[in-house]
Amino acid sequence: MSPPTAAPSCDTPDFRGLTAAQVRERMAQDGPNALPEADAHGIARLVLEVVREPMFLLLLAATAIYLVLGDLHEALLLLFFVCVVMGITLYQSRKTERVLQALRDLSSPRALVVRDGEKQRIAGHEVVRDDIVFLAEGDRVPADALLLMGNGLQIDESLLTGEAVPVRKAPCAAAPPPPRPGGDDTPMVYSGTLVVQGQGIARVTATGPRTEMGRIGTSLEALRPGPSPMQRQVRALMWLFALLGAVLCGAVVVLYGLTRGGWLDALLAGITLAISLLPQEFLVVLTVFLALGAWRISRSRVLTRRIPALETLGAATVLCADKTGTITENRMAVAQLLTRDGTFRVDDGEGGELPECFHELVEFSVLASLSDPFDPMERAFRRLADRYLAGTEHLHDDWTLVQHYPLSREMLAMSHGWQATRRDEFVVAAKGAPEAIADLCHFSAADTAALAEQVDRLAKQGLRVLAVARATFAGTRLPPIQHDFPFVFLGMIALTDRVRARVPESIRLARQAGVRVAMITGDYPGTAEAVAREAGIDLAGGILTGADIGRLDDAALQERLRATHVFARVMPEQKLRLVEAFKANGEVVAMTGDGVNDAPALKAAHIGIAMGGRGTDVAREAASLVLLDDDFSAIVDAIRLGRRIFANLHKAMAYILAVHVPIAGMALLPLLFGLPLVLAPVHIVFLELVIDPACSIVFEGEPEEAGSMQRPPRRPDVPLFSLPTLLLSLLQGATVFLAVAAMYAFALQRGEGADTARALTFATLVAGNLWLILVNRSWSTALRQSLRVPNVALWRVVAGTLAFLGCALYVPWLRDVFGFGVLHVDDLLLVLAAGGIGVAWFELFKWVRRARGGRR
Repeated sequence: MSPPTAAPSCDTPDFRGLTAAQVRERMAQDGPNALPEADAHGIARLVLEVVREPMFLLLLAATAIYLVLGDLHEALLLLFFVCVVMGITLYQSRKTERVLQALRDLSSPRALVVRDGEKQRIAGHEVVRDDIVFLAEGDRVPADALLLMGNGLQIDESLLTGEAVPVRKAPCAAAPPPPRPGGDDTPMVYSGTLVVQGQGIARVTATGPRTEMGRIGTSLEALRPGPSPMQRQVRALMWLFALLGAVLCGAVVVLYGLTRGGWLDALLAGITLAISLLPQEFLVVLTVFLALGAWRISRSRVLTRRIPALETLGAATVLCADKTGTITENRMAVAQLLTRDGTFRVDDGEGGELPECFHELVEFSVLASLSDPFDPMERAFRRLADRYLAGTEHLHDDWTLVQHYPLSREMLAMSHGWQATRRDEFVVAAKGAPEAIADLCHFSAADTAALAEQVDRLAKQGLRVLAVARATFAGTRLPPIQHDFPFVFLGMIALTDRVRARVPESIRLARQAGVRVAMITGDYPGTAEAVAREAGIDLAGGILTGADIGRLDDAALQERLRATHVFARVMPEQKLRLVEAFKANGEVVAMTGDGVNDAPALKAAHIGIAMGGRGTDVAREAASLVLLDDDFSAIVDAIRLGRRIFANLHKAMAYILAVHVPIAGMALLPLLFGLPLVLAPVHIVFLELVIDPACSIVFEGEPEEAGSMQRPPRRPDVPLFSLPTLLLSLLQGATVFLAVAAMYAFALQRGEGADTARALTFATLVAGNLWLILVNRSWSTALRQSLRVPNVALWRVVAGTLAFLGCALYVPWLRDVFGFGVLHVDDLLLVLAAGGIGVAWFELFKWVRRARGGRR
């Protein structure tokens, strides 16, 4: 690592630039002007991480045992299953962890520098410390640098500070530069920020990871998201079932071998029982539910970058929204025009026409701006003029700009001197801070005070106010300073960074769903308060500023966060601290943002949500979700989907647990009582072909139940299986097992052969499986009502299952493979009735629950 960079100084620059030897020396010391490469995750490493999961280890072990036993068919089926799930996991892993690459792309624009006395345009990663860099409108700053010379230089630093309004830059003076971005008239320019107006020459002070953007990148590199709560629960369940299967498998092998002899058959029986208990569906269901959920939400123009975030959405309790570009449009717009004749509110439209008394104000606001502006306020002036003044004599595209008077620390106003067509005089337009324009117009003290009072009233509404003045000059040569013109005050223009149209309704719905909305911004408290009030964000807890946050320790900050929802003048590292404090309070945090400054908080939050339209690549890569259309309301849709995913996943997991009880029971029962075996591995594989699509497609396709967005978020520590749910699932499975076991005993009692008894028992097991699917679609709605809810996948699974069962029962060669006897029509009716009886009690339970007012 290179030695720390010295503090920037204002020494007289050598405008011949560095020599080639000096460039090589600095490159060797500091390295290229780029962020360090992210750790490479090769295919071999990803495969190793996947196969280390206990579920995969057990499946691979079972496959190996089948191969040793010579049962190639069963081995290939299991191996195929392992490969499919592994492929899904690897595919998702390859799409993540690209944050640092996006940062490198953003932080390495091309740069115009001076070297060996000549200007050269070089790649941004070749810029070194002490390079002399030329900046112009539209350029991205290639590295942190100290401004040596400037002419009206304004830079958009919203990527680092969150402030929508560009800031002025002043050449280096005796005062030391500020330690952080933000504020007007500072000499530091920062890597990745955008020059929106003016020109400048700067000396590079820091490159690569030593820049402000590089510091953010380093914090991103240190943040590694852990497994979601649901992933941890599924892994725990898999270990539990795996251990249970291993213990029972060993017991069955010993029991069979000692009581019946034939250790090879004993091993087969043990493997059959182990497979019946293996929870392979848990991992598949979690993966498929979240993947299909990502596909569903993509139709609402929301990109899911980290799949597990979807299940966490249903538990989100706090939504931290960045103001600029998220709550607001990050697009300055004119809100009011004010002259001595009155006020015109642009939002109201006022009949769609602009009164004549405001035409000159708009006309000269455009003349005081660039013809093709970068500055968002100047663009707002141009849009307003195109809306109201198009086709009139107030737009002067044929005039020639002959003099530009830039903003300065002494005069917060800028003026343009124009050579008017068919006129013998120059026309001068000025715009700037109201107090500066008042000075140019030589206001009296009383007029200045009245103007200041009016400006203060507008500022409290969250509006940024500029004043406009005009002058004419009949001489042949324009004077050197703006004060030499006889300016006439025209009025003021109030601008706003508007709240997105659908944001208030989205925030209302979020609060109705029990999700707190907090706004975090780098803007001023007055602006934050006005935006929060317009958006409908709770202001009861007051506004917490970045300075306040800096004075609070972690415990005090956590206490303040219990009531505060608006945060202003917040620095990037403080956003991250706020997210961590919310998490320490037990909140499940969703964080939205669009700038580089948001990336660490996006990655630290449980759910990072980036704005894709105006957002940076860095924010998009750091986030779990990306709103492709920057539609804030899509966040509510995502929360609704997250709740639906968890509810349906809960049903699927309960079904999986219930259906494995009769399967395992029928694998174990004949061994305990010395009866002919019912299930072999091929039968269980058949059942898996029903279970897998049932739980991963049928339950996933269930629509959300009524009232899902009128309930508070579920607690993040709520297990997939609470004790009541666990008992109900096991009870469902136990009653189906009793029905299947009764059918087996009935077949043996009436003298049926082993093949026919096996066929009756297996068909009853399949029928009970289908009944379990039907009754578990809803734990609150009666079966006859849930059947009216459309679910195409359900009927496809039912039809496919019955068709495959029919083939196994009546296609001779398949019947031989399964070891089945022939069943008659009355046998099939008995099978359907037995399966239904096994779950009938659950319908009665749902009726009682509805009567008592309970709901799932």
